[in-house]
Amino acid sequence: MKYKKFDTLAIHAGESTDPHTGAVDTPIYQATTFAYESADEGAERFAHGTGFVYTRWGNPNISALQEKIAALEGGEACLATATGMAAVATTILQLVQSGDHIVASNYLYSATNTLCAKYLPKFGVQTSFVDTSNPKNVERTIQKNTKLVYIETPSNPALQITDIKAITTLSKQAGLLSLIDNTFATPFNQKPIALGLDLVIHSATKFLCGHGDAMGGAVIGKKDLIEQITKGMHRDLGGVISPFNAWLIARGIKTLSVRMERHNRNALEVARFLQRHPKVERVYYPGLPEHPGHEIAKKQMVGFSGVMSFEVKGGYESGKRTVNALKLCTQAVSLGDTRTLVCHSASTTHSTVTPEARRAGGITDGLIRLSVGLEDPQDIIADLDQALG
Repeated sequence: MKYKKFDTLAIHAGESTDPHTGAVDTPIYQATTFAYESADEGAERFAHGTGFVYTRWGNPNISALQEKIAALEGGEACLATATGMAAVATTILQLVQSGDHIVASNYLYSATNTLCAKYLPKFGVQTSFVDTSNPKNVERTIQKNTKLVYIETPSNPALQITDIKAITTLSKQAGLLSLIDNTFATPFNQKPIALGLDLVIHSATKFLCGHGDAMGGAVIGKKDLIEQITKGMHRDLGGVISPFNAWLIARGIKTLSVRMERHNRNALEVARFLQRHPKVERVYYPGLPEHPGHEIAKKQMVGFSGVMSFEVKGGYESGKRTVNALKLCTQAVSLGDTRTLVCHSASTTHSTVTPEARRAGGITDGLIRLSVGLEDPQDIIADLDQALG
């Protein structure tokens, strides 16, 4: 039976009752090597990828996770990786070569920004960073040697919104591949492939896992593209997710829709509180009508997810004082956990980015990123209120 509904896919896709033991949940195959009966069978597995040989090439837990994520994103195939950045780096390195050019959002996750700005130029690949919330900026920046367009919406950490359909149209007209980091939205809130994007990337460490106990990444798209990435850079460079982490993330995904409904609801309530607070300069959350990308977000998202940023009055020192005063909310990087996580971006996640690049990405000195968890929203609000006061 082929399932179509999100909740059912989150639970059943990629998994079935174990044929050997009858185990309802997929067992953990904590093995590096898989035996085959003969040299001919081994040759068949190596040549055509049938069966398992070595966990760097594939593993039952990894396969189950890949099938599940692909089903949720509406893609033909998925490659699971050790981390979100492994997915980003493996994908980009496979798709570009010396002399190529990339057009990317100027508000990317800091490590993605570093990859494009610092490391890719060593291999002769240049990146132009533009404000992709205005599609005309992308159109003006495309060159003859441009290979791909990379966006992130909502962006990390300033929550800018990019019109996915507009970027898709531009990319296809120019014959370019389009990539999106869909970590903040998750496939529950946003389906980029349905809007025409070629490849979707996730840090599965975040909302997909949902419990802060496993690292992983994923890239989803058409089968031929995913096979190209898998058989190329992924296997050769070795950014492979462990079977146990794959199992943990697959387990987390089973409750994704239930968690995202609560994340969406809690975050909107917290954002409305912060918007009214006299110590808060500005709130960045696409669920608020005042957000400049609100109307576009409404068109391409079901909900607005659990992450927001807000700018406190007083700049850098005020931002640090506020997070230091929190008691319930936990100071930590990452996001998408069951508990509320908070960080002062300028002194932590984006401290390696130049002040000029931070400002270009909308990251002010007083900006605080808040990943709203599953606690009662009134307790989260009370903690923020006392810290701001």
